[in-house]
Order: sequence, then C-alpha cells, then structure tokens
Amino acid sequence: MSWNSFGHLLRVMTWGESHGPAIGAVVDGCPPGLELGEAWVQQWLDKRRPGLIRNTSPRQEPDRVRILSGTYQGRTTGTPITLVIDNVDARPADYPQDAPFRPGHADFAYQAKYGIRDPRGGGRASARETAARVAAAAVARLVIPEVRIAARLVEVGGEADEVRWQAMLGQARERGDSLGGLVECVAEGVPAGWGAPVYAKLDADLAAACMGINAVKGVEIGEGFGAARLKGSENAGGMAASGIDGGISTGKPIVVRIAFKPTSSIGGKGRHDPCVAIRGVPVVEAMVALVLADHKLLHRAQCGEAPTPTPPVKGRGVSGI
Repeated sequence: MSWNSFGHLLRVMTWGESHGPAIGAVVDGCPPGLELGEAWVQQWLDKRRPGLIRNTSPRQEPDRVRILSGTYQGRTTGTPITLVIDNVDARPADYPQDAPFRPGHADFAYQAKYGIRDPRGGGRASARETAARVAAAAVARLVIPEVRIAARLVEVGGEADEVRWQAMLGQARERGDSLGGLVECVAEGVPAGWGAPVYAKLDADLAAACMGINAVKGVEIGEGFGAARLKGSENAGGMAASGIDGGISTGKPIVVRIAFKPTSSIGGKGRHDPCVAIRGVPVVEAMVALVLADHKLLHRAQCGEAPTPTPPVKGRGVSGI
C-alpha cells in the first residue's frame, strides 16, 4: 500500500511530481457552506513560493491555484475539493535518467521500493509537493477560524541570532553548501478537548504530520527534548503550559518545534534552497492547521457542541473543574 493521503475525517490526498505538468491536492470531508475562493488559497501559497528572496531556490513558479471542484458560487458543497497548481518552470533536463543515486535523497529508497523512480528532481519526493499541502491547509483554516497559527524560523545553522543568518546563508550558497534550521510554531485559541486519549493523540498526530515534511528530522511538543534533561520539580512550569495533556488539548497555546536537516541537494545541477527551513515555515503552519481542523471535526463528531469545561485553577485541584 502506498499512502498519499492523511487525516481522519478531513482527508487530504496530494498528487504530482516536481517536474511534471502540475501538482495538486484533493480535500475530502470539508464541511459545506464555507466561503472559499482561489484568492483565499493564493495568499498562503505566496508565502511558500520559490524565487522571491535570494536565499531560496531561484525556481520561478507563480504557484497559481485553480479550484476545479467542491465549490458552488464561492462556497464549499461538502464534496471533494480539487486544487491544481501548474508547474511552469520545470527543467527535467537537469536530472538525467542515468544519474547516480544522490546522498541524502530518496532516489535509492524509491528505486528499492517500486523498482522504478522519477529522476526529475526527486519526483514525488521533492519538496515541490509541499505546495499542495499549503493549498489544502487553506481549506483547513476555514474549519478552524477560532485558531491562530503562526510559525517562525528561530535558528539557522545552529545560530539563533538573526543578524548573522544572511551572511551564513550567503557563504553556504557560494560554497555550494547548505544549512539546517529550526522552526517554531504556536497555535493559540485551540479549545480544551480536541484530541483522543490513546490512538489519535493530538500531539502524536501533530508530530507525525510535521515529520512527514521533507527534510524534517525531529519534532518536539512543548518542552520536548529539554524536558528529558530536567527533574519533575524543575519541569513543573513546562507541564502546566504544555497545551496538550493525555493527548488532548488543554486550551493553552500549543508549541511545536521542528528540526530541518541541511538541504541534501548541494553542488551540481538543479535549483535548491541553501536552507530548506526558510520556506518550511508556511509548510509547518499548513500541517498544524490540517491536523487541528481534523481534530475539531473528530471532537464534534463524538462530543457535539457541548461547552468546554473550565480548566482547574491552581490550588483547587480536580474538584475545582
């Protein structure tokens, strides 16, 4: 089985290859009656587009989205929504079919699994596919208007001082090298109760979704790996502000940090980002939005629109709920 879709109730399937004619997504399970137009989707795609600043891929893709199905008179109908983004600056000639497997890429893994692979920029394994996720997440954001999602780049090449980033990226580009990065995403306004206690934990689904982004090698929720180095007494503040307990949201902000490895494509032909984490920021936001929208629908399916209980006040214990 080859998995090209994800989600429980709000399901997304992406399709297309980096240097094929187009990429896109099908969003199924979206509630009807939501106002949706191409301009709404486009604003999110524009945040991810290549070629806009020096330290990203020079590939010139306008990433203009077309909505082919699932809407009528500007509103969702409850049927599958098809989103299409044409590839207008593809250069398949940069990737000869007889090229050796590239270190750090999925070339060998795809060949080993399928016995055939698309050598054009990695085909389906290319980060070009993430544009389809960002488009799909624009639909998901309509499902969760009460939630505010904001991600930012907090570290490049092990350096947290933004002042140094441009010089570091410039040096890496000149040397045909690349840098890793760390992205932090905060979701505010998530009410208490979303998630499930065992097999669909909200934090587990968030981690899985973010780990599925190209070049991601680590995900932490709340205090994450830092908590493993503390005593329980030292981590009391972190536990109180985790945003997710027992796999279920608490009503407090949810913080996710995502580690991107250095771009594997260094030197040689092709157009690549010296630090993929830069354009990974809107992709992280997209995956968080998709998961949260899915869990809102799951919560509503089981629990309806019942009011959310007030979190316990410090010192009052469980009886204070």
